Amino acid sequence: MTFDLVVRGTAILPDGPVENSWIGISDGKISAIGRGNPPDARETFDAGDDLIIPGVVDGQTHACSYGGLPGIRSTTRSAISGGVTTIVDMPYDNPAPLNSLQRLNDKIAAIKEHAHANVALYGTVLPGQTTEEIQPLIEGGVVAFKISTFESSPTRFPRIASDQILAVFNTLADTVIPLGVHNEDQEIVRAYIAAAKANNRDGIEAHSGSRPPAAELAATAQFLELGAAAGAHAHIVHLTTPRGFHLVDNYLADGFRATGELCVHYLWFDPERDGALLGARMKVNPPIRPGQIDALWDEVLSGRVAFVSSDHSSWPIDNKFTPSIFDAGAGVPGLETLLPAFYTAADNRGLDAAVTTVEQLCERPAKFFGLWPEKGAIRLGADADLAVLSSKAQVWDSSRANDELCWSPFDGRAFSVTVTRTYLGGNLAWDGLSVVNQPGSGRYVRRGNSHWFE
Repeated sequence: MTFDLVVRGTAILPDGPVENSWIGISDGKISAIGRGNPPDARETFDAGDDLIIPGVVDGQTHACSYGGLPGIRSTTRSAISGGVTTIVDMPYDNPAPLNSLQRLNDKIAAIKEHAHANVALYGTVLPGQTTEEIQPLIEGGVVAFKISTFESSPTRFPRIASDQILAVFNTLADTVIPLGVHNEDQEIVRAYIAAAKANNRDGIEAHSGSRPPAAELAATAQFLELGAAAGAHAHIVHLTTPRGFHLVDNYLADGFRATGELCVHYLWFDPERDGALLGARMKVNPPIRPGQIDALWDEVLSGRVAFVSSDHSSWPIDNKFTPSIFDAGAGVPGLETLLPAFYTAADNRGLDAAVTTVEQLCERPAKFFGLWPEKGAIRLGADADLAVLSSKAQVWDSSRANDELCWSPFDGRAFSVTVTRTYLGGNLAWDGLSVVNQPGSGRYVRRGNSHWFE
């Protein structure tokens, strides 16, 4: 048999790293895996001792929050250059969120036109909207739903009241579809922001205190209880303290479907150490808390973290240039830095960085969103979505980023690895210098049969 492509190197397989291995690809699928001399192929790439990992599945991105549906183009171009072959995009698009079958179809059409990487989609509901659109969206392939307990925008990112959250949970109870939440209590946050402003506290050091852990945990606990009451899957899309993951774990221990997610910036930055340099460049919501990095890594290693994501936001840097931290936009770019940042942080802690990275960035999100076993692992029959990681160190320079944003809180940070190649469906998409596939090479990925609580 002659393969379309053979990639040789140290492959991170489900059972661990295998040196001197080769991966045979035919018709966009992994059709053979072996060791030693590679077989005949129309094309062979020898990565030497470099690592071959599954393409990353980034479980939380905001591709269209600023530039609308065409924002898929620059976001997925950034993804593919960072070894991310599938993004799971949030529904809060500009100017209106994905809350109907028509908007789903519009977004699928935009994916077909613009995407350099594969795209799976969240859906949502608007305040007062009935649950009638939920089943059509599920049938249309959405992988999850998302709502917020805090209003960032009355139209694009609104607050959903508790009775409506419960109605959505009741509708999803007999499905495997998670309902995710942006978990902040609105009354607490608004009161604390007003107090901070009254005391002329307006720098990054005031941001965490103005959105205290109590606001995050109160919203988390209420959401988990509503999910438990309905018997549905409640997912917290970003937790910033171990206490949040322990709350989730308590519900899980009681037999309810509950999960919590972590974003990579919470594992890297600390406002007391980095705030003076970064200022609003590190503003995200919920905030990055002081003194939490070690404790959050303990949560990752405990297994209480469902997976790690980027929470990539497509806001331009001008959105950060405001006199007060409370007027600056929340969110940071993260698709090109997710893989090297997580790997480096794990490596610096003395962990098996390759295995930990594949577990948290590939396997677990693929299973969570119903994309397994086609995504998330190097195994027979899986999609040939691969990333090659070189041990060549780099200092991140966002001026060379592929996202059109060209800013990052990771600027000047040293990473221990570099993404030198990305394959999408067995086709070269990133050659280490340029994105070489075309817009529309990525495809819309519908939810499959896998789920977290099998």
